Amino acid sequence: MTRWADLTLQLPSASERWSSGAFRDELRGWVASVVGEPSALEPVKTRAWATVWRAETASGVFFAKQNCATQAYEAAVVVALNDLAHRHVVPLTGADIGRGLFLTPDLGRTLGDAGVDDVDTWCRVAAAGAQLQVEVSRYADRLVEAGLTVLAPGDAVEYVERRLDEFAALPDGDPRAPAPAALAGVRARLPEIAGWADQVGALGLPLTLCHNDLHGHNVFDVGGELRFFDFADAMVTEPLAALLIPLHLLDGDERDRRRVADAALETWTDYAPAAELRAALPAALQLARLARVESWIRCTAPMNDAELDQWGSSAGAWLGSLSDAPPVDHG
Repeated sequence: MTRWADLTLQLPSASERWSSGAFRDELRGWVASVVGEPSALEPVKTRAWATVWRAETASGVFFAKQNCATQAYEAAVVVALNDLAHRHVVPLTGADIGRGLFLTPDLGRTLGDAGVDDVDTWCRVAAAGAQLQVEVSRYADRLVEAGLTVLAPGDAVEYVERRLDEFAALPDGDPRAPAPAALAGVRARLPEIAGWADQVGALGLPLTLCHNDLHGHNVFDVGGELRFFDFADAMVTEPLAALLIPLHLLDGDERDRRRVADAALETWTDYAPAAELRAALPAALQLARLARVESWIRCTAPMNDAELDQWGSSAGAWLGSLSDAPPVDHG
């Protein structure tokens, strides 16, 4: 089982390597071996944690992605998801698991790029995301074997205590370090965090895939079916954690957020009554913040100084957000 990320890990800058001519040549050679020599190969996005390139070839347009070393497992996860639940995910054209490279076809505009941001669409995204979770829940061990980290409700207190100690030990001036007051506020809530973990664990929901960054720019509508992608931040958690980002980003009122939440909760009523799911949702959303902490710690490992100044505080900020109210309160 993959354990939690090492906050102290420092890796060579991934973004600097991806900006080099050597990487372009390496990527061109790999794309050519999969779909033929590209007539055009250009970066679409390069961040500290991942790079995505658009390749035009005689056989069509494709997108190539490589993650930083601490999230390189995405290639293996996408392979597994194409085997386990292919109708819910972007199809895979090719993958080199050893190098963390994979290639997918151009499926047009995402929901986000198309400007589709209404409540009904968010309900579709939440419901389809939950259906994907149900389908792969029996195969969670395979996702762990592919590289996903497990963060169960019962891990929450140990996880928070570990991260509090690690952040407190960072030297003065470290851009990753939260303010001492923020850490103290979270530490004071440890008994409450234990209560959240007990409440969510009592639902008896299976551990399964948590996308951990589910929004309109990470989903296509293909012939009326939603196809998800970008699983670099994914983890294996209890399923309701996947609702944190949709409810956090939704531009609507409390009633809209409840609608979106209910669209997903309906999927889990075979495991627990709807009333119990709604009652536990605020606790699940709070625990879901820990998955965001974990993914951001992974992403900081390959950051250079400028990137740390820009994004280095993200993991600590998510940990500190345990003191915030949940984005919806069904209780």
